[in-house]
Amino acid sequence: MTAGARRARVLLLTSGPLDRRNGADTELATAVAEAVADVDFTWFARWPRRRGQRPVARGRPVPLPVPDVLPQGLKRLQTAAAGVVLARRVDLVHVVLAIDDAFPLFSRLWPPLLRGTPVLHTVPGVHDPRLPRRSRPLGQTVALSSATARELSAAGFGHVLVVPPVVRLDRWPYMPRPSGPTPRVLVVGHHGPHGGAEEAVRAAGVAARAGARFRLTLALRPRPGHHVRAYGASVLALAEREGLRDVEVLGYVPDMRELVASADVLLFVPRVLGVKSDVPLTVLEALSTGRPVIVGDHPQFAALGDTVLRAPVGDARRTGHLLRQLLDRPHWWQVLSEQGRATVEERFGPERFAARYTGLYRELLDR
Repeated sequence: MTAGARRARVLLLTSGPLDRRNGADTELATAVAEAVADVDFTWFARWPRRRGQRPVARGRPVPLPVPDVLPQGLKRLQTAAAGVVLARRVDLVHVVLAIDDAFPLFSRLWPPLLRGTPVLHTVPGVHDPRLPRRSRPLGQTVALSSATARELSAAGFGHVLVVPPVVRLDRWPYMPRPSGPTPRVLVVGHHGPHGGAEEAVRAAGVAARAGARFRLTLALRPRPGHHVRAYGASVLALAEREGLRDVEVLGYVPDMRELVASADVLLFVPRVLGVKSDVPLTVLEALSTGRPVIVGDHPQFAALGDTVLRAPVGDARRTGHLLRQLLDRPHWWQVLSEQGRATVEERFGPERFAARYTGLYRELLDR
C-alpha cells in the first residue's frame, strides 16, 4: 500500500499511549496495526519507556510523557495536541476513540487543525446515546456493531460501516472444559454502579439457592472516581448476603488467558455498556477458548446470535436460572462450547478483519 512512490504513513491515535493496553481503544488499534501490512504506522508510547515487548512490531513509536496523576480530560487534551503535529506528517489518521463525554468538544475543535489529512474513525463504543448528536464526524466512521452503526447514522454521522472486532485465534485456542471438582464462574465488568459485578452476584445467588455449586471469580476493571478497595469489599458483602461463600475479587487482570481457560462459564451482565467495546473482547476470547457465555441482552450483541445465552438486562432471576441449567447440563455446555469457537472463527477471525481495514485504508489513500 503506497502513497505516491513510498509506503503510506498512518497515525494511530487513541486516548493515550498505545502501549498502556488497558482499554478497548488501545486493544483495537493494536489489532489494526497487526492486521494491515505494507503501512508505516506511527503511534504514541509511554515515556519514560517501560520494559516489555512493543505493542506494534512495525512502525515508529513517539514518546509521550503522560503522568498517571494527570486527570483524564487533560490526558486527552495532551494526546490531541501532540496528534495535530504528527497528523500533518502522515497520509492518513486512524482515530480509535469511543464517544465519551470529552468527544463532542474534541470532534469540533480537532479536525480543522489537520489541514486536510484524511481521517478514519473507529468507534469502540458510545458512553451515552445523547453524545453522538452533540458531536461531529471526524471522517469515515466505523462501528463494531450494526446497532451502534444505526445509532451513529441517525445522529448525523453519514454512512457508518461495520467492521466487527478481531480475536487472535492462535492466542486464544480452543481448550477442553476444566476437570476440577468445583466449576468456576468468571465475571468480567467494571467497578461502580451498573458495571456488572452486583448484577452478576445477585444472579449467582439465584443459581446457588436453586442448587448450583460453583466458585465465583470477579475480574473488575477500575473506573475513574471509584475507590477500588471499598467497592471490592461491598461486592464481597453483597455475595455474603446472597449466601455465596466461595467468592474472590481479583480486580484488573493484565493477561486473561489463564483465568478464562480455568473457568467453566463467563458472565457479562452490565446494565450499561458505556465506553466498553460494543462486543467486548473478553466475551469473544472466552467463546474462542470454548467457554459458554451468558450476557445481558443488549442490541450490540445481535451479531453473536445464538452463540451466547441471553437474559433481559438487569434480570438476576433469569440470569441465575440460565447459569444453574448450564452448569447442570454437560451436553448443553459442550454444544455451546463448540458453537462459540466456530462463530468466532467465522465472524471474528483475523483474515476477515485484515481484509476490511486494508480495503478501507486503500480507498481513503486513493482519494
